[in-house]
Amino acid sequence: MKRGQTGYGWMFASVVLAVLLALLPLPETLAPLRPYWLALVVAYWVLENPDRAGLGFAFMAGLIADIAQGAILGEQALRMVILAFILDRFRTRLRFFPVWQQALVMGGLLVNDRIVSAIVHVLVSAPQADAMYWLSPLTGALMWGPVFVMLDALRHGRRRG
Repeated sequence: MKRGQTGYGWMFASVVLAVLLALLPLPETLAPLRPYWLALVVAYWVLENPDRAGLGFAFMAGLIADIAQGAILGEQALRMVILAFILDRFRTRLRFFPVWQQALVMGGLLVNDRIVSAIVHVLVSAPQADAMYWLSPLTGALMWGPVFVMLDALRHGRRRG
């Protein structure tokens, strides 16, 4: 395995951690601000390790989250596949953006994710999320930098120091 190339261990562990972070209870006032951790993790792996993290990885990560959260089965899987498709399409450009510009792109993708979620809920006659949940893409964009740096450090190991 080449240096910097990651096996499925870190990928799976990061998906499980993202799902667990989504399950953590938050006070009612902070719940709408919870970043969509799974989207951030899947986005990182699709951008940085496309040979191993593609549409199948995104689908399985979303399915794991659907099962863990008791959500509409396949909703998050669909949302993750759409996110991964868009990221994969523009991967060569996005990888060379500075992290702050990637965060802006992630904010836009997370807004797109909220739109897809709202459409799915309308189609299956499920209740819509509160209007405050539209703030979540903002916190997700703000968390992109720390998530990117942390996962990059795990993927590359401790080379510095």
